[in-house]
Amino acid sequence: MMGNFEVLTTDRRTGARFGVLTTSHGSVETPAFCPVGTAGAVKGITPPQLKETGSVLVLANTYHLLLRPGVDIVEKLGRLHKFMSWDSPILTDSGGYQVFSLSSLTKIDDDGVEFASHVDGAKVYINAEIATKIQNRLGADIIMCFDQCTPFPCDDSQLEKAVERTIHWAKRAKQAHTNLIQLLFAVVQGGINPSLRTHCASELVKLDFDGYAIGGLSVGEGHDNMVKTVSLLTKSLPQNKPRYLMGVGTPADIIAAVTAGVDMFDCVLPTRNGRNACAFTEDGYVRLRNTAHIEDSRPVEQGCDCYCCRNFRRGTLRHFFNIGEMLGPILLSLHNLTFYQRLLARIRQTLKEGKFADWATETLKRYKNFYR
Repeated sequence: MMGNFEVLTTDRRTGARFGVLTTSHGSVETPAFCPVGTAGAVKGITPPQLKETGSVLVLANTYHLLLRPGVDIVEKLGRLHKFMSWDSPILTDSGGYQVFSLSSLTKIDDDGVEFASHVDGAKVYINAEIATKIQNRLGADIIMCFDQCTPFPCDDSQLEKAVERTIHWAKRAKQAHTNLIQLLFAVVQGGINPSLRTHCASELVKLDFDGYAIGGLSVGEGHDNMVKTVSLLTKSLPQNKPRYLMGVGTPADIIAAVTAGVDMFDCVLPTRNGRNACAFTEDGYVRLRNTAHIEDSRPVEQGCDCYCCRNFRRGTLRHFFNIGEMLGPILLSLHNLTFYQRLLARIRQTLKEGKFADWATETLKRYKNFYR
């Protein structure tokens, strides 16, 4: 096994920690934010541009790559690192979230899931072994066990069944995992039900995975329920293994989760908001389509050193969005990714300096006003 995770600093007043996760394609300082490259690319962003934002770890989506272009093609083109032209660590999810949220399920039982592709309606079957073997072939540095993600709200009987399947599938995924230079993470499910969450975590911890992801959040439960669930789980997960909160979230969500002891995040918000003319700044959202920016000569955020803020004005960006010029979404995505990576870098720095708790309290108060 090539991977290693070391916690270097733990904040005494919170559960926050600074660490380093080592993979076969390099090390990642944690807490870390992972941009989402759904189909093998972060939309509109070249790899050198992505590096310039401060990004190290990137996520690719197993479900989408399975459907297009297919695992055989990715493998023939040199596996994910060559396919994406990315020489740093890559993480793949199992496709479980997309199977249960994007597709028309035609069959689900304890063995696996049959679903209709959202691309062409073709029936596709996937289970714990298949999802693991696909990810083994794709060649990411970190891969996920196949799990059952439930919607919110969800009744306890459905949650209980999903938790038991997630545990059962994790056992099978570990047995099927053969590419041992890859780190295999289990996914903890259970909605916002405390007993089901802790049960799922304790059973998965017994299996001794390389890391533990927290799934099934950011699906409508709200900030406070998310924080309660994460705070409960980080007490149940091993201190010496990385903790990954999947699909989260806003800057306020991230600070609160780091405070609870989470090490890794991914989210589409920086790029999705960027494509929709919405910028993250220290003073809240800036909506670039607003008429107030017609003649605005300021950068998106004063003091930001991203390519967008160094070279373009708000009025220019507004013009790009209003005429459908593709450069607008690209520039604002670059800014938002830089904002997120700067936030995570600041978190890591305050942890190293022993100043995290006070900084997090003050910053979270401000962010909650506009990033909830």
